[in-house]
Amino acid sequence: MRYFSAVDPFHGENRMTIRLETTLFVIALAAVASPARAQWPSYPTPNVPRNADGTVNGSAPAPKTADGKPDLSGLWEIYLSSIAPPPAPGQASPSRSLQDQADGSGNQLGIAEGGPPPDPKAPPRATFFDIGANIEGGLPFQPWAKELRAQRMADNQKDNPDAHCLPMGFMQLHGHPQPRKIVQTPDLIVIMYEGNQGLRQIFTDGRPLPTVDDNLQPWWYGYSVGHWERDTLVVESVGFREDGWLDVYGSPLTEKGKLIERWRRPDFGHLEIDITVDDPKAYTKPFTVRVSQQLTVDQELIEFICNENEKSSQHYDP
Repeated sequence: MRYFSAVDPFHGENRMTIRLETTLFVIALAAVASPARAQWPSYPTPNVPRNADGTVNGSAPAPKTADGKPDLSGLWEIYLSSIAPPPAPGQASPSRSLQDQADGSGNQLGIAEGGPPPDPKAPPRATFFDIGANIEGGLPFQPWAKELRAQRMADNQKDNPDAHCLPMGFMQLHGHPQPRKIVQTPDLIVIMYEGNQGLRQIFTDGRPLPTVDDNLQPWWYGYSVGHWERDTLVVESVGFREDGWLDVYGSPLTEKGKLIERWRRPDFGHLEIDITVDDPKAYTKPFTVRVSQQLTVDQELIEFICNENEKSSQHYDP
């Protein structure tokens, strides 16, 4: 059982408390004014453009590194609408009601003040529970992969690595409610995930990308190599485990999979990541989804220790 709080990234208020009980995710708002990450001393994030009232100007230009590349560094959280599971037929979106209660704006996407306008050409938005929730017709499963996901759901997702304190893989972590911290250098980008204390490396030093047939040691996060195309970071990843999970519902990722991410920071406060999944073993064709994140300031990652969940795994047997 894990408890944590998500913080409104631009106002520093405690907006909601999320309780995760392995595969059961219950989202509720907390009317609490105390800082969410009280474990750490308060320290303001430097070089943050602010409005007259002290809130962050999220629409200010994105910062640049010394070599002129967009600087992706910072503490990032997903939009609220990406957390909640899809609504049942005929019911209102739980993410809509969550956001309405959070700030009264009625903004289903949880875009903070000054966020980029919606892009009608953007790929479908992925959710934490179901990466293909907004893909017309659903994910293009191979028959065996569709059957596997159905079985994983029927088993109450008890084999999700997260339920056993194992790494979730970065696709699940892209949509995870807990934040992630990006540290960018010229030759290496490191992403530290608060959830399960995950750590991912993206090599940007010009090394070639291995192929899926290079007999790589399988990694939870794969092996990632990135390069810049103007203001877009393009990251290619291979070398995944054969039993991967793309989302909470158990959409599979196999050792034949290749993921291509296109990272953009359109302004100071927002990050857009388009992810193409190309796994011919599990899917009949590649598909692309988008994950959007927003900057959190004046906060740090908190210590997150996942242990002893495996002792409760017996309770999840059907």
